[in-house]
Amino acid sequence: MINVEGVHFPKSAILHAVFFYLRYAVSYRDLAEMLGERSVAVDHATLNRWVIKFAPQIALGLGRGSGGRLLYGGWTRPTSR
Repeated sequence: MINVEGVHFPKSAILHAVFFYLRYAVSYRDLAEMLGERSVAVDHATLNRWVIKFAPQIALGLGRGSGGRLLYGGWTRPTSR
């Protein structure tokens, strides 16, 4: 479970921002602008702190229960023989 105690934003906004940053090649400033268009006013430095703090927790959560396959090739296409 990802612990977001002590932050001033909803957990869903934080996780969405961190996931979006990790999944797509966007800068912190571009991500801050995109969130601003959705009425979430956040600074690019705050996004940086979120990624540093919550990305490892998200990575651990993805690998739990699957032996880490999702992080290391679990989504690759099987090769045909």
